[in-house]
Amino acid sequence: MSDVTVTVRGEHEARLAPERATAHVGVRAEGPDRAAVVDHVMRLAEPVRTSIVGRVEAGSALDWSSTRLSVRAERPWNADGKRLAPVYYASIDVTATFAEASELSVWISDISAWDGVEVGGVDWHLTPETRVRVEREVATQAVHVAVTRAEAYAAALGLADVAPLEIADTGLLSTTVPTPGTPLGKARGAVAFAADTAPAMEYEPQDIVLTATVEARFLAR
Repeated sequence: MSDVTVTVRGEHEARLAPERATAHVGVRAEGPDRAAVVDHVMRLAEPVRTSIVGRVEAGSALDWSSTRLSVRAERPWNADGKRLAPVYYASIDVTATFAEASELSVWISDISAWDGVEVGGVDWHLTPETRVRVEREVATQAVHVAVTRAEAYAAALGLADVAPLEIADTGLLSTTVPTPGTPLGKARGAVAFAADTAPAMEYEPQDIVLTATVEARFLAR
């Protein structure tokens, strides 16, 4: 049998427990007087900042940050269609990162009932070092899957040797089949990654899923 070009797809995924949780908290105030609203939101935000700073210093939280004060004004309409006096809205957003879900839950429980505090979402994530390492491992396994499939197709055709021609992100393989001998290093792409994180507002961590998908073309002889 003459040479045959084989095009396959390889996928792999890894599930990992999150290593970090970042909570998003907002402090809000509103009223008819701009200066009073600004003063009010600053006073409401202070205990929130104090609570997270104390946790960072004690080691139960890893880091925190706060946005600058934001103020906006709106002029509402009454039932008669008349424009009313401006209402001022002030806000300060705080993010806090924890390594333990239990510590996050304790902090959220403490501040959620405080005046003006709005608890937003929680982002579950990995450390950058872990993500880089696992993405590399997942990519390698996805390529192995593609090679195994190509070898299986070749064997079914009675062909023994499989040589790589091209590897790319999903949908990026060239429309023209490369000539035999094209170095694998000249592949057009690498690996398509996707990451699923736990839904917001979930204080119990869920697995983070890292997936990789490649498309590859081989020459079977």
